Parts: sequence; C-alpha cells; structure tokens
Amino acid sequence: MVKATTHKFRFSKKTKIVIIAIILLLIVIRILLPYVVLYFANERLAKVHGYYGHIDDIDIALYRGAYGVNDIYLNKVDTVTRKQTDFFKAENIDLSVEWKALLDGSIVGELVFNEPNLVFTKDKAELRDVKKDTSDFRKVLKDFMPLKINRFEINKGSLHYADHTSKPKVDVALRNMYVLATNLTNTTDSKVLLPSMVTASAHAYEGSMVLNMMLNPLETTPTFDLNCEIKNTNLVLLNDFFQAYGKVDVNRGSFGLYTEFASKNGQFSGYVKPIIKDLDVLGPEDRKDTFLQKVWEGLVGTGGVALKNQRKDQIATKVEIDGKYNDPKIHSLEAVLKILTNAFIQAINPSIDNQISITSVGVEKKEDKRNIIQKIFKPNK
Repeated sequence: MVKATTHKFRFSKKTKIVIIAIILLLIVIRILLPYVVLYFANERLAKVHGYYGHIDDIDIALYRGAYGVNDIYLNKVDTVTRKQTDFFKAENIDLSVEWKALLDGSIVGELVFNEPNLVFTKDKAELRDVKKDTSDFRKVLKDFMPLKINRFEINKGSLHYADHTSKPKVDVALRNMYVLATNLTNTTDSKVLLPSMVTASAHAYEGSMVLNMMLNPLETTPTFDLNCEIKNTNLVLLNDFFQAYGKVDVNRGSFGLYTEFASKNGQFSGYVKPIIKDLDVLGPEDRKDTFLQKVWEGLVGTGGVALKNQRKDQIATKVEIDGKYNDPKIHSLEAVLKILTNAFIQAINPSIDNQISITSVGVEKKEDKRNIIQKIFKPNK
C-alpha cells in the first residue's frame, strides 16, 4: 500500500516579514486615522466664512462604514469685533452608510445628531438670513458626509430664538426635540408623489409640538404636505418675550397653534390657527407696575375679554394663506371675521381641520358671496 504524500505550504521568511509589516502598517494607519481626520476637520471649521468651529474628538468605525464626531460647536463670528455667538453645537454626530438602502442597491448615508442645539439670534432672524445660515450649515455637513443623506435623525435637540439686545433678554426654544426623516433620496417608492417622510416632536413650555410631513425633496420646487400642532404652552413661562416685545406680562394663559400647508408646482395653500385660553393679563402680581404699564396692560386685558369666547374662555382666529411663493395672499379680513365669529357665535375648534392636502393646491376656490354679517353670524361648518 502506497502512502499519499502531503505537501505543507510554508511562507518564506521574507514573505512573513512583508505580511507582518503590512499588518503593522494598517494598525498604525488605523490608530493615526482619527487624529488626521480630526486635524483636517478642525482646519475646515476654522476657515468657514463668518463662523468658527471646533471638534474635540473623532471616532472611526471602519467595520460599519461610519465615524462619530464628538463635542462639536460652530459659532457665528462678527467680522468687525471678532466676537463669537452661539450658533450650533452637539454632543455627538454619527455619520454612516445606510445599510438598509445599500441592500436595495443605493449607496447613501445617514446622519444621527445627539443633543444638538441650534440658535438663531435677532440679527439673523430675517428669513433670508435664516436661509443663508441653513445653507452654510449644509455646506459644512456636506464636507463631513460626501454621500447623499437618505436618513436623518435628531435626539434630544433644541431650537432657539435669542435676542440678547432686548430688555429683558429673550431666549425661547423648543426642547427635547426628536426628528426623523427617511427616504430623502428616494431609494424606494420612486413612483410615489411624496416618497419621503419627516416626523418631529418637542416640548414647548409645559406643552407639546408634533409635526408630520410627507415630501419630495428631489423636486425643483417645494413639494410637500404637512400638518403641525402646538398644544398647552404655558404663556407665563414666556413673559420675558412678552415684556421685551409687547411691554406686557401674563399672569395666566395657555397657547395652541394648529396649521396645515401643502405645496406643489410653485404654489401653496394652508392656514395658521392660533388659540389662547384662560388669558389673564392683570393680576395681583402687577401691583408694583408703573401707572402707564398698568394702563397698557388694562387695555390689552380688556381687548382680550371683549374678543374671547366666554363659554370656552378662548381667543382664536384662523389665517388662511395661499398663492404663489412670489405672490402670497394672506386673507387678513377673513382672519378678523374669524376672531369675531369665535368671540360671539361659535368657538373655533382647537385641532387640525384636515382640509389641506397636496391635491387641493392650485384648485380654484368657490367664491364666497355672503356679506360680512352673514360670514360672522352664519359661519361655514
């Protein structure tokens, strides 16, 4: 019987040295990579025009195609005084390849922000300035995430409006915000008109905010269908805002806001419905106010009493807005009539009306031929 001979494959000494050297080189690269990325990232943040930013640390997870940015901030810089003011900061940003979309054949990324804080100050409160800030911020994100973003998530975020020049200083915010946006690059459902979805929730001074939105971000003109409601906001907690801009303070009251908007083909349609309940402007807390302050607050309070629905104890209206983006139409007269209707005839319902949709945009409304008295005392159901 002949025994089979076996040959064992053996690396030469030189080959072993080369393999070990390559492994060691990869280990060194892996160790140094976060520091190299951190250096160039901070170089980029320091050179953003009108801003200055910094990152404390970067973690890289090659096994899942991701990296984390830790303790990042981006401040606005006054070009004359070089003074910095808060704009954006976050405890952590996770940037990665979205594996679910990769299985569908699309190479896209996802962003997860943990405890982000975004501040718009008075000098940037104009719509065009807010748009510029947002565009600049997107450019910074694009440098960090070269892939198209398909999924976007925010955990425990806050969105502020601040005015440090007012007396008293103003800082109002939505806090503990959660936002989830999915299918932003439309990797699925390509035949659906509104394939992407955004949901959001937040705390609003003992109240809550909830937003739902369907959209098509790939369209050249805004194409979306959204509804949003803010409920049970405690107005007393916003007294700094009222004192700074209205010279009044509130002793009791709650605020709600309900809105729907839809847009396509450069046109839009929607409404905003603010509702104030249990409003009290004058009270024992105002004893130390000046005489003129008491007179002004008395006038505001009297106006509130005259225009409120006594049974529901609420002041409310509904402002309808539609048209084209370059020619919006705000139906102010209708809003005034809604105030009177709510006060004397029928209380406005504190909820979303479910009357706006993407299919209703651009549809010509029937002309309302009723006179003003009929509109007040015989409101549409």
